[in-house]
Amino acid sequence: MSVTNILLCGIGGQGVLTAAELLAQAAVAEGHDVKKTEVAGMAQRGGVVTSHLRFGPRVLAPAIPPGETDLLIGFEVAEALRWCGELRAGGRAVVSTLRVKPPVVHQGLFAYPEDPVGQLRGRIKGVLAIDARALAEDLGSMKLMNTVMLGAVADDLPISAETLRAQVVARFQARKPALAEVNGRAFDAGRAAAHRARAEDAAAE
Repeated sequence: MSVTNILLCGIGGQGVLTAAELLAQAAVAEGHDVKKTEVAGMAQRGGVVTSHLRFGPRVLAPAIPPGETDLLIGFEVAEALRWCGELRAGGRAVVSTLRVKPPVVHQGLFAYPEDPVGQLRGRIKGVLAIDARALAEDLGSMKLMNTVMLGAVADDLPISAETLRAQVVARFQARKPALAEVNGRAFDAGRAAAHRARAEDAAAE
């Protein structure tokens, strides 16, 4: 069994690092050796946030070697486009369609991609795009986006979706019991959305 390499990317405040920690806990729960590293940068100001997660029978280093990412999880679509070059041949990407223009775009220093999802699909195969923001808002809070995204990737992992969901619910049950149930529903909504998106992509081929 090989090592699984997951790269999570987004911007500060989206819960990228929390999502990485929950994935790591799920992998540990199923007996994997796990290594994780992260770069928060100017996270508190909406800057880039990335996390490398590696798990398998034995993992020697936390950083994913260049070009060896198996799964890219993008919490903001332009950030997913920025990091898609790290995917290996045949690697997959699950991305939120959320578009957040950083200050450098508003200042006119850089242009935001006109069609980041289209550009992603032009570069790599296996792109699954989810409107995580809409799903989270339907459940009452944009803060649920990271849980929606965990549900969306649940069936792309060599760990069970049930184990990952249990970690999500347990985290909130311990810290904020009132949020445990809604986070469980957010996970389920993301997973269902991914199933629909896969069916639609298959029908379009």
